[in-house]
Amino acid sequence: MAIFTVTGDVDPFLHVSLSKGEKIYCESDAMVMMEDTLDLTGKMTGGLGSALMRRFANGESFFQQHIEANRGDGDCLLSPILPGTIQVLEVGATCYMLSDGAFVAAESGVDLRVRSQNLGNALFAQSGGFFVGEATGSGKLAVSGFGSGFILDVEPGKDVIIDNSHVVAWDSQLRYEITVPSQQGGGGLFNRLVSSVTSGEGIVLRFSGRGKVVICSRNRNAFSSWVRGGASSNG
Repeated sequence: MAIFTVTGDVDPFLHVSLSKGEKIYCESDAMVMMEDTLDLTGKMTGGLGSALMRRFANGESFFQQHIEANRGDGDCLLSPILPGTIQVLEVGATCYMLSDGAFVAAESGVDLRVRSQNLGNALFAQSGGFFVGEATGSGKLAVSGFGSGFILDVEPGKDVIIDNSHVVAWDSQLRYEITVPSQQGGGGLFNRLVSSVTSGEGIVLRFSGRGKVVICSRNRNAFSSWVRGGASSNG
């Protein structure tokens, strides 16, 4: 099996060691360096339909980079789009849902697809619009968040509330719903929504059940807005 190692304290690399015959795939432009025993090709992972869904539903690249050790063992360095943490997850008994832009790389045995969410989560949760990524199959999966990263363990009877802009990935068996931070005095949903927005608390996700949630320290949506604003001002 390929060996995934996160190296570096600030904006780390994903170091992948491949034995002859092994292969991985990663997001477009993720490859920074590779040894000459490895081959790099661009492919539509999962076929045309899956590639189109990822492109138009989640804004991911139409083609992904495939790196294969055809002529011997070799190492490569990958870099995520977001400046921040990388977490390596094991897909198999546990499958994971991914927020927009979270995918970095995976072993060839991991199947990355797009799954629809219910209307409420799609409109308010901002974890991927009407669609989110779903990683199934078997193998290692690397995901990225903005800033530092942390993995939370959710247990039955101990729901966890997380600001949606800080959610990177989560166990697909977990139940989640949109809500607003609890407030004394109650009030209707509309009043609580208005209070949440005006206070800057925003919309949160309540996770319940048993499983892991990967979070990041910084607001992904704020970073995306900053990037778009910088691109506009430079253009």
